[in-house]
Amino acid sequence: MSQRQNPTAADLDTLGGLLRDAARRHILPHAADPRARLKDDGSWVTDADLAMQRHLQDRLAALWPGVELLGEEMSPRRQAELMAAEAADPQGSGLWVLDPLDGTSNFAAGLPAFGPALAWVQGGKVRLGLVLDVMRDELFSAALGHGARLDARPLRCPRAPAMARAIACVDFKRLPHALAARLATAPPYASQRSLGSVALDWCWVAAGRFHLYLHGAQGLWDYAAGSLILAEAGGGAQTLDGEPVFDNSLRKRSALAALDDALLRDWAAWVDGASR
Repeated sequence: MSQRQNPTAADLDTLGGLLRDAARRHILPHAADPRARLKDDGSWVTDADLAMQRHLQDRLAALWPGVELLGEEMSPRRQAELMAAEAADPQGSGLWVLDPLDGTSNFAAGLPAFGPALAWVQGGKVRLGLVLDVMRDELFSAALGHGARLDARPLRCPRAPAMARAIACVDFKRLPHALAARLATAPPYASQRSLGSVALDWCWVAAGRFHLYLHGAQGLWDYAAGSLILAEAGGGAQTLDGEPVFDNSLRKRSALAALDDALLRDWAAWVDGASR
């Protein structure tokens, strides 16, 4: 393979091919027997997660040897070292941020919503993002300032409905109890879902399959790629505190999102009121 300096928007097809090839080699063959086990932090891991991370780390290093990879299946200490180095060198080559198999619990249970998520973070910004829905064979991708795509087609958020007619994707277990109770008993939307894959949650909002989104705490590797895809598709997002979701750190971040900024304002105002 020829080596490149830094990744660019023109490399999205190459990166998408790497994700698809890795998934064919390491996810699909394990789908019938995932052999899931619990990590020390209580989350699930499988042989497919570990094999995907090793495979993609090798392939990405061959193409972009100057770009380090921060993967979910690394030790917290190594993740922190890599994030600190990136933040200290905004003119450097940045970092790949990888969730090798987002939705591992779905994968382990046989629920067909999971896949790898890959982002390139450089200079304090998410510049490239890709999410592969393995079972649907859908590749979502985006480059900062260049728009988003679903496979080869441009991806734009459709027109937003009124909040009362919206479909919301809500992860209840990580929300403050008062807010979760209010959502369960008097929601402002028409219906609610929970997909079980944060990376795909973001992408499905971008595609208009969900109109609203709410999650209480997600890791950088969960949201980096998907949040860029939604932003480049025209959607809006913020934390429960009204901050940008991405803050160039490893801190867990809450997320509210919607198809456009107007619907996001209505959604954020309702959530804020319900949280008091």
